[in-house]
Amino acid sequence: MLIKDWMATAVLTVDANTSVMRANRIMKENNIRRLPVLSQGKLAGVVTDRDLKEASPSSTSDIDIHEMNYLLSEMKIKDVMTDKCISLHQDDTLEKAALVMLKEKISGIMILDDENNLVGLLSETDILRGFIHATGIQDGANQYVIDMPDARGSVTRVIDILRNYNAQVLSILTSFNDGPTNQKRVAIRISIDEDKLSDFEKDISALENYHIISHNKDELQNLPSKQKK
Repeated sequence: MLIKDWMATAVLTVDANTSVMRANRIMKENNIRRLPVLSQGKLAGVVTDRDLKEASPSSTSDIDIHEMNYLLSEMKIKDVMTDKCISLHQDDTLEKAALVMLKEKISGIMILDDENNLVGLLSETDILRGFIHATGIQDGANQYVIDMPDARGSVTRVIDILRNYNAQVLSILTSFNDGPTNQKRVAIRISIDEDKLSDFEKDISALENYHIISHNKDELQNLPSKQKK
């Protein structure tokens, strides 16, 4: 999955010479936590709501509100922004972005094109949307986790069995670290008639060195929600 297919392309920006007061107003009016900062059309940094709070005089200081507003109107974003913001290119993968965000403990990445122009912003929510899409959970609730030989064609044997039951494979995720020695652990999500599940499980268990670790059927009708009932 490529970043350009999941990033937000309608991105608000500010110039490096924008006042802190104006940037603060833009962020509040649009309910956002970060703004890319441009200088001569190119990405120069990023300013967050935390940067603006730290730059603002404390409410316990001795200066009055008029003086405070004057200081904020004179202070420029280039004086408070982070100029070492992390960016990736739009043709990088979503998986790479997730790895970078986890490693750097950040919740958003600026996205550039081949000419290093800012073309989007990728957030944690965008990555979650991509992950959900890749798993296929919205299209089928049955997931099997199976340990199988770490050999060519081992997954194909499972797919051949599924084909006998006219089942649809929605996603396959493989880990080479979680299974026993010389085996791989495969999570496969399928759409299949419920009355065929038992026979499918018997056919898998009959294969040599194939072990069903778990079978989960996700209930998607009544998901937890913050909304009061």
